Amino acid sequence: MSGVSSLFTEKKLDDATLEELEDLLITSDLGVAAASEMTRNLAAKKFDRSISEEDIRVSFASDIANILKPFAKPIKIDPSLKPHIVLVCGVNGSGKTTTIGKLAQQWTDEGKKVCLAAGDTFRAAAIEQLQVWGQRANIPVITHPQGSDPAALAFDAVGKCIEDQIDILLIDTAGRLQNRSELMEELAKIVRVIKKQTPDAPHDCLLILDGTVGQNAHNQVSTFLEMINVTGLVVTKLDGSARGGVIVSLAKKFELPIHAIGVGEAAQDLRAFSPEIFAKSLMDLN
Repeated sequence: MSGVSSLFTEKKLDDATLEELEDLLITSDLGVAAASEMTRNLAAKKFDRSISEEDIRVSFASDIANILKPFAKPIKIDPSLKPHIVLVCGVNGSGKTTTIGKLAQQWTDEGKKVCLAAGDTFRAAAIEQLQVWGQRANIPVITHPQGSDPAALAFDAVGKCIEDQIDILLIDTAGRLQNRSELMEELAKIVRVIKKQTPDAPHDCLLILDGTVGQNAHNQVSTFLEMINVTGLVVTKLDGSARGGVIVSLAKKFELPIHAIGVGEAAQDLRAFSPEIFAKSLMDLN
């Protein structure tokens, strides 16, 4: 949040400065509720007292970490499920297929038997991209021809993984545009079909969000929640200049677990979400 520097040299914290700081937090996508809470906390500690830019950054980072701590939860794989089914959804360009490949690589490295299902049957490129990840990690990838029914693909994949006693099945889905109702309804159909074989599946339903889209992420979460039971978030593309302040407002509003963040292209660049590290990065304290 470079804007703090332009506001501040060492001076007293007054009402006008608090208002400017609150506006800065809101424009950084942290949301009104979090911005109000953070400036109130700062005022309680430092109002009408001398304060530095560093004081502000430290105070805000502490508040952000505290807001996010209840939601930092890694995906917990149940070893009694064969398979533990993870359905992955998101809008076009969110980093969905890449995230699936990274998760598959990490779980394979931990010794788990993983299978991928190329449920984005609309795009040949998506099928090929998943096959590349499968080849890298020596993971089977279940495919149907381009243009075929993704629900049928999901049904076949679940049956195959039950038969082969696979630990984890990751199902890719076509990138949804939240204003295309027929695509969203198809996602609900995939869930219904999976449940015919495994009534409590999918065991996780991950929504992949591009961390650079700002407040539009709220619309995406709302729309997907209307169609399916989203169980957690993965936020990608946090390696650029937009640092993902929207994560704070999403946590405040939806209270969904944040499982991981993507900060680069390699498998190890999908990292467990650490509120403390994230908050310091957002406040330029690293």
